[in-house]
Formats: sequence, structure tokens, C-alpha cells
Amino acid sequence: MQLSARRLAHGEIDHELIWLGASLSSLAVAATWLGLGLPWPRCAFHDFTGLPCITCGATRTAIEFFHGHISRAWKWNPLVFTFLCGLSAFNVYALIVLTVAAAEAAIGLALVVVYFRSRGTIDVAEIDLLKG
Repeated sequence: MQLSARRLAHGEIDHELIWLGASLSSLAVAATWLGLGLPWPRCAFHDFTGLPCITCGATRTAIEFFHGHISRAWKWNPLVFTFLCGLSAFNVYALIVLTVAAAEAAIGLALVVVYFRSRGTIDVAEIDLLKG
């Protein structure tokens, strides 16, 4: 397997940015919800049947996971624990991709400014006046 970088095509969706934003937004909402002491989410399946569903213990697993209690998180629900590990790995990947893309954009802009400044077709002092 070979990894390679490529630029987004015009109009292409930046999935790393979208899913990292969704992930971090969900984490912020959940942390705020639990931090305010609002009631924990109820499981409709458990309320209806009295049986545990496949995600029973997900809230407790997430709390233990994000507090760094890995073995306790695994004990609550291995499936949700595995999902959280994958989600965390994707978030790290997306953050790296977006950081590299931002650095490339900054370097590219600097090269454009240096090129046009050397040709005398851009006045950096005038651009500084445009700052708000």
C-alpha cells in the first residue's frame, strides 16, 4: 500500500474537515450535556423490552474512555470502546491532514508574494494597509 497526497478538486467535499467538525461538535454537546447535570439518555429498546441493547453502557464507556480509564471503558462495552478508538484515530488523522494543508497554503501564499515582489508587481506595504 502506498500513501500519497492529492489536492481537492474544485467543488470536492473535504471529508476530513466535515467529520472532524462533526466529531468535535458532538463531543462538545455531550460534555456540556453531562456537565450541566442534565438527565442521561434513555435507551428506548431497554425501556420497551427490559433487555440490554448492543449499545447499552455506551455513555459510561465514553465517560471512562475520555477520562483515560481504558480498562473500565472496555469492560462497560467493548463494541463502543472499539468505535471510540477508531474515531479517535480518525480525528488524529484528520487533524494532521488539515494542519499539513494549512501549512501548504501558507507556504504557497508566501511563495506567490515573494515571486511578485521580486518582479516589482506587488507592493507588500500596500497590502499591509488592507488589514482590518
